[in-house]
Amino acid sequence: MPYVDGYVLAVPRKNRPEYVKLAEESAVVFKAHGALSVVENWADDVPDGEITSLPMAVKCEEGEDVVFSWIIWPSREARDVGNKAAMKDPRLQGWDLSKMPFDGKRMIFGGFNTIVEL
Repeated sequence: MPYVDGYVLAVPRKNRPEYVKLAEESAVVFKAHGALSVVENWADDVPDGEITSLPMAVKCEEGEDVVFSWIIWPSREARDVGNKAAMKDPRLQGWDLSKMPFDGKRMIFGGFNTIVEL
């Protein structure tokens, strides 16, 4: 079964065009290094919670929206090799991390084994 890297982050609405550009550019790199699919999603119906919620998890501030994304890989092994190669790819090396269109300190991410796929 596939392996999935998942991400949740808060992005200022004013930075949406820059984020989309970054997402499109990085998707090409991950696909070139073995990713089967890269999906980026901008919040549309993401309610605030009382105990927990996606906005609370990434400490969404006024003027920010949640972005929920994932990369599907053929396997954990393919992810490990592909991710390492992507991080060394010159197309990702040119990014100025201090000018990212979101606060990376509030990003939540992790790798997941697929348990059901229909």
